[in-house]
Amino acid sequence: MRLKATKLFKDFFESEKSGGFTLMFFTLVALAIANSPLGHHYEHWLHTKYAGLSLEHWVNDGLMTIFFFLVGLELEREIYAGELSDIRNAVLPICAALGGMLVPAGIHYAICRGTEYQGGAGIPMATDIAFSLGVLSLVSSRVPFSLKVFLTALAVADDLGAVIVIAIFYTKTISIAYLGGALGIFAGLCVANRMKIDAIWFYLLGGVCMWYCMLHSGVHATLSGVLLAFAMPFRDGDESSSSYRLQHWLHRPVAFIILPIFALVNTCIPIGADWASGLSQPNSIGIFLGLVVGKPLGVLLFSMLAVKTKLCRLPSELSLSHLMGAGLLAGIGFTMSIFVSLLAFEDELLINNSQVMVLLASLVAATLGYLWFMAFVPLNNAIKK
Repeated sequence: MRLKATKLFKDFFESEKSGGFTLMFFTLVALAIANSPLGHHYEHWLHTKYAGLSLEHWVNDGLMTIFFFLVGLELEREIYAGELSDIRNAVLPICAALGGMLVPAGIHYAICRGTEYQGGAGIPMATDIAFSLGVLSLVSSRVPFSLKVFLTALAVADDLGAVIVIAIFYTKTISIAYLGGALGIFAGLCVANRMKIDAIWFYLLGGVCMWYCMLHSGVHATLSGVLLAFAMPFRDGDESSSSYRLQHWLHRPVAFIILPIFALVNTCIPIGADWASGLSQPNSIGIFLGLVVGKPLGVLLFSMLAVKTKLCRLPSELSLSHLMGAGLLAGIGFTMSIFVSLLAFEDELLINNSQVMVLLASLVAATLGYLWFMAFVPLNNAIKK
């Protein structure tokens, strides 16, 4: 099982790192469109409603649910058959992810406490899997395989944390009836799993119904994707399992279709002549410091704390320099940070300023991470701990 899980991880890593460069390309395309004469018409098209929801909402509430479904499947695999299946291996990336969420959020909150920007504390908490693995692939000759697994597990745990934060802190009103319906469907799917029902269509149909209920519950609809993933039959995790087949099939569509569409819709940011003035707002400063400073600081400190207190051990081929580099790359927030900014604020200008800073901070974090590995991690990975 472990060999199959490792093969699936390698497939996941390859699709995610390639998807990172695709995501970068479509982000540049979206920025170009937004700041061209077509920008106004494009934005109007994004807000045109189809079947009761705007195109923007169909992407953010619909397609992104599939993204979170894949994240959930990856997390399920890690828990049952991957690095997280052994508690001794799981503690390090989980502690790193916890530090990478709490420290950035704390920095933002300390800067923006008591202001209208306070709700943006969740923006610098997330790590973009595709971009971070894409940059890591550029220095692959200096990176042991265990660091790729560490960063992936960290990013997946980070995304799960972001989902929990969204569900708790960015839910304004709750419909008990619809939420109860969604949870009831989830419970029913879990019972079907225990009854050895493996038909994929059955779970996907239930997932669509659960998504509809979640969409009207007030809790963000993307949560249904994670719930559906954990309801899917995993069994022994081999290639015949429903979970394995779906995860294998979804890798490339998510990396090369769904996330690029997300970028086209959500990074269509008009940059006015006074765009730089928005960078001096407390919210923008909090986002930048949270991602560029808070992420590596939180990842490194919480990892060291976990090792020092003997909650876990540092793998023999990893050093503190590796963890610092991974922490810098974890500061690439992008997809999830942009996503949270849409939920944190309602003012369009404030959302735009937040997203511009997310792009800038992610670019700085990616550059610093790359330079760190090139300068401080030798090709033979023989650096002393």
